[in-house]
Amino acid sequence: MKSRRALRSEMRARRRAVCEPERVRMAGALARHLGASLRVRGARRVACYLSNDGEMRLDPVMDFLRANGRQVLLPALHGDGLWFLPYDRDTRLAPNRFGIPEPVVTGRARCRARDLDVVFMPLVAFDTTGNRLGMGGGFYDRTFSYLRHRAFWTKPLLIGIAYEFQRLESLPSRPWDVPLQGVATEERLYRFDA
Repeated sequence: MKSRRALRSEMRARRRAVCEPERVRMAGALARHLGASLRVRGARRVACYLSNDGEMRLDPVMDFLRANGRQVLLPALHGDGLWFLPYDRDTRLAPNRFGIPEPVVTGRARCRARDLDVVFMPLVAFDTTGNRLGMGGGFYDRTFSYLRHRAFWTKPLLIGIAYEFQRLESLPSRPWDVPLQGVATEERLYRFDA
């Protein structure tokens, strides 16, 4: 099995190689899959992300959510975790320490991770059991670490967002990795929870 570092390098290169017209087409297909999901349609507060480094775009998904009266939030780095802030087209953004645009933290209301209904998470690779390989910073894992004890917490639903080619048969996991309940690709929605 390849190392996590080698997998990251390979999958990031494949993501960046997707041409823009294909990226737009796949983002539209992804939005249709997510729009048909009853769990997503019933959500009130949904955390998304702004695509970076070839990640699957969520613009059509965010448009769908807003058109249906849902609150869209974006992550913002805070220490070694994430805050979630409301996002619309007028939200002021600034690059974080990794150069990724995020909402400027002001007096705006922050949403605690536990108060989100659904979180769409970027990823580098995923496997058939819900393991996620991220960029390696651990921000999502630390923010949602309380979900490893799922008997006590049921929110939010964690859904990875990926291209179909990012699916692997298995991934090496670490004790601190927080598993996904699903992954949405341009081809389908995978469910890993019961």
